[in-house]
Amino acid sequence: MKSLAKDTAIYGLSSIIGRFLNYLLVPLYTHVITAASGGYGIVTNLYAYVALILVVLTFGMETTFFRFANKEEENPHCVFSTSIVIIGFLTAIFLAAIFLFINPIASIMHYEDHKSYILMMACVVALDALQAIPFSYLRYKKRPIKFAALKMLFIILNIGLNLLYFVVLEKTDVFYVFFLNLICTGFITFFFIPEFAHEHVAARQYCKEHGIQFKIVDFSLLKRMLTYSWPILVLSIAGILNQTADKMIFPLIYPDAAEGKVQLGIYGACVKIAMIMAMITQAFRYAYEPIVFAKSKDKDKKEYYAQVMKYFVIFTLFAYLCVVGWMPLLQRIIEAEYRVGLDIVPIVMAAEIMMGIYFNLSFWYKLIDKTIWGAWFSLAGCTILIAINVIFIPEYSYEACAWGGVAGYGTAMVLSYAVGRMKYPIDYDIKGMLGYVLVTVAFYYAIKGIIDADLNIVLTLAINSVLILAYLAMVAVKEKIRLPHRG
Repeated sequence: MKSLAKDTAIYGLSSIIGRFLNYLLVPLYTHVITAASGGYGIVTNLYAYVALILVVLTFGMETTFFRFANKEEENPHCVFSTSIVIIGFLTAIFLAAIFLFINPIASIMHYEDHKSYILMMACVVALDALQAIPFSYLRYKKRPIKFAALKMLFIILNIGLNLLYFVVLEKTDVFYVFFLNLICTGFITFFFIPEFAHEHVAARQYCKEHGIQFKIVDFSLLKRMLTYSWPILVLSIAGILNQTADKMIFPLIYPDAAEGKVQLGIYGACVKIAMIMAMITQAFRYAYEPIVFAKSKDKDKKEYYAQVMKYFVIFTLFAYLCVVGWMPLLQRIIEAEYRVGLDIVPIVMAAEIMMGIYFNLSFWYKLIDKTIWGAWFSLAGCTILIAINVIFIPEYSYEACAWGGVAGYGTAMVLSYAVGRMKYPIDYDIKGMLGYVLVTVAFYYAIKGIIDADLNIVLTLAINSVLILAYLAMVAVKEKIRLPHRG
């Protein structure tokens, strides 16, 4: 638990601080790109496609790398190189297809006048895919400092260049949003050269010590890895569609195409505020995933998993209250013309909490090598989400997107728990966690009532902060948490 807390703190700080710094771009973009222009809608739309394509190109190899690298009978160095080759092959095919068929692709996406946007983002997602296993390698080697440093370097460089172009040089073209991302992503790639060199030497030394032949790709291993990873790919595609399908579907089915981009821009800007939950879940995943597989050999593993789940729920509910309580201040991240969509923020955050719980629940089928279950759960959730979006977006706009996420993640979460009880039972404290959820709902309405009272902003934040501290005090009493003291 101490190791998990330490690594989560490092990964979390890099993720949360990085995302916070990245928030500096949100007021910048919403200032230079007006809501009426639909430009931020284009940014939201293309980044949704990027997220989906990245999942396809990485092919579930991050989780597969951890699983096979921790198997005693496998050569971890060969697992690393084989993973890289798989992703490199898929990336090469992807880039060739995009550059060869850019005209029909741009036509389908209604970006005939902005082909350069698509080409630049294709290169960005290809580089991101190639970085996936090296970043996983740093986690496997328990090197969170370098991991966090590279993540932060990218963000700082990206922010610096954006400030240079949009503030100093006074650029207003959406083109530079994508162009600068490409420059920064390409720059970070060079920092993995030492890792590749070190791994190559270590692999040859390992093979020499164990009397085995050095292979960059072990085709027998490749087959086993693909068998394990393809259900994770389906699972990941369905999972990322739960996060991005609404942003891809929205401009295609909204009654007015031009207005659709405007509404999507408003939705995309407000979702940025809700992404604190995504940050927490991502930081938790980076630290927890390697530990889960390493812990799988211990006798107390199920008790450990149950304890982690409970504290994950407690902390995410705390973060939920913090965002809601400080909304009068956080809303200033985006320009006033985008704030009409702020009501969806609590809904999106609720969906993100469900996604985090589902991620915790997902380990049972990964540990018994039955990842196909995850594919079915995520597909079911994704089907629900897409159906709600398609049916209700024309009438309810982006509110349908927010509630679709709750329904989609909720479906996957419930299915995973129900089947997991039969296949890999873990004694989660369901009663305790539901109790915290009900308490959080009560605190939410109390906080919302203070905000709706339209008091002075300082007084509003002060009262809400007291309510949030009351939640923490209740947790401390219920969980019998004592502050350390000297004596």
